[in-house]
Amino acid sequence: MPETAQHPSLRPHPSKLFVEVTTRCNLHCPMCVKRAPRQHIADGDMSSETFARLTPTLPHLEALILNGIGEPLLHPRLEMFIAHARREMRAPAWIGFQTNAQLLDTDRASSLVEAGVDRICISADAVSPDMFRQLRTGGEQEQIERAAAALHEAGRRAGRSISLGLQFVVMRDNLRELPELVHWAAGHSFSFVIATHMIAYQERMAAAAAFEPRTDQTLEVHREWRERIAADGVDLERYLHAFMRRKGYGSLSPEDQRVVDYYLEMTARASEQGVCIKKEWLAPGDDGALLRAVEAAFGEAEQVARREGIDLRLPAVVPRRARRCDFVEEGGAFVSWNGDVHPCYFLWHRYSCHVGGLAKHVKPLSFGNLAEGEALALWNGPPARAFREAVLRYDYPFCYDCTVALCDYQQDEDFTQDCYMSPVPCGACLWSTGVFQCLR
Repeated sequence: MPETAQHPSLRPHPSKLFVEVTTRCNLHCPMCVKRAPRQHIADGDMSSETFARLTPTLPHLEALILNGIGEPLLHPRLEMFIAHARREMRAPAWIGFQTNAQLLDTDRASSLVEAGVDRICISADAVSPDMFRQLRTGGEQEQIERAAAALHEAGRRAGRSISLGLQFVVMRDNLRELPELVHWAAGHSFSFVIATHMIAYQERMAAAAAFEPRTDQTLEVHREWRERIAADGVDLERYLHAFMRRKGYGSLSPEDQRVVDYYLEMTARASEQGVCIKKEWLAPGDDGALLRAVEAAFGEAEQVARREGIDLRLPAVVPRRARRCDFVEEGGAFVSWNGDVHPCYFLWHRYSCHVGGLAKHVKPLSFGNLAEGEALALWNGPPARAFREAVLRYDYPFCYDCTVALCDYQQDEDFTQDCYMSPVPCGACLWSTGVFQCLR
């Protein structure tokens, strides 16, 4: 089979490489994993020797993205890495990175363009200077405008354009700034905007997230049953008392028996659709206010983007039931600053994330280190290939829709298998549901 016909994850080389050149950062953003208590991410810079070991992969790449946890501009050899990769990579493959741009002045813009960078995405979560300082602690919104101007001028002098974009982390507090940011981007010659929901790496940040973890299908089933319950006049608050009396072999009143039968029928029918139900998920009230606010902000941002000619990449409003791991589907590989090779963002570092009142403790998954094995050998090794093949089957649960979540299988940091008996630690990963995005 010709290589072009192979699935990207099954080719003998990665198609996209995400390389963490440093874990150091010059800002102190409250939503960052480095601000979370008990995080296990050491400060470090990738050595030239480690980066050189990636050379066999470079001629095969479609994209090289030089960022991870830290700020790439802090690496003193960033331009050397870019220049080396540019010599080895073939057109139309591109090189890019994401940055907070606070260190990007005229001289640095020129050196980056001369080295051969193609695409730069700048983190900007607000147009308002006050909101920006609150979310990007230590940064100034005005610096983004200066950085963009410097990059455009450097590109003009070099006779080639640089694709500039903004990344916007969607939170409840800044949601209404997204349409304005898209308009601002157009006025400063940015070509794209990537919006992503926030991952809460500490419990106190969880309430700032602008999504809830139940999938689109689950929310629809819950809405349908909530409407039916109201129309049928069923008081589910009586269910637990009635169920306990039934288990104790007490007699039930006709109304209590009706509630029990109704609940059992409801859960059985939902289960047929692959949906779990908790009584509290069906409580009366308006749980759609946040959803409507996000839909309104996204819709307005889309209108601005169409009018202004901006490539706007929005995340899913709620997690999608139909999962797709873009990292594996597109043949991605991730390399930490110390040379460890990983499959994706979710399994790149050790950290905790807080979603829907639950804490998931993540342990990194590594297929080896570049100091011990050649890059392509690690990519083609049985553990890495078996992992990618297993991910593509998508035969593992989605834990946040489960009435037991997170169970002992997923709470254990030393993951071995889930309730499907799958060895793939992806049941609690939200990346494949469309709510998180990055430069890729």
